[in-house]
Amino acid sequence: MKTLILYSTRDGQTREIAAHLGAELQASGLECDVLNLHDKVSIVWAEYDRVVIGASIRYGHFHRSVNLFIQQHLQQLNNVPSAFFSVNLVARKAEKNTPETNSYTRKFLLNSPWRPDCCAVFAGALRYPRYGWLDKFMIRLIMKMTDGETDTSKEVVYTDWQQVSLFATKIARLSNKQQS
Repeated sequence: MKTLILYSTRDGQTREIAAHLGAELQASGLECDVLNLHDKVSIVWAEYDRVVIGASIRYGHFHRSVNLFIQQHLQQLNNVPSAFFSVNLVARKAEKNTPETNSYTRKFLLNSPWRPDCCAVFAGALRYPRYGWLDKFMIRLIMKMTDGETDTSKEVVYTDWQQVSLFATKIARLSNKQQS
């Protein structure tokens, strides 16, 4: 059996985090597939003993495909050990980097019919040079209002990779706990 890690990303940081989780799980001897939620892949649920979904926030919302996927596969998601992680720039602040303190993740978990067994929140990356003019303008404005980086020539990765590795350990234990 193996782990299915699905991700929804806007600029690639959620993909990087999903890949890091996958590498950590594989290093601990677990097989896993890391797939883009937007690729419309056909999932053979019987192949997986746990599922992880990661999604990024843009302008206060997850991509609509995340909720659609959960609605379409709710029974499968609730029948296996599962985990959720969100990625957003708000989580760069220590007081907003847990599922309980991050308003986007808290709201998602309250409103979702899916009940993941464990959750995490990771700070994303700020990639001004890669953004179009509108996103660059809007994100810079938001960062200015929240005392963040406003130099549009910079790329800043806020992700705490040690925190990501600790979450991989929780995912692995979740599966072991369920099989015991």
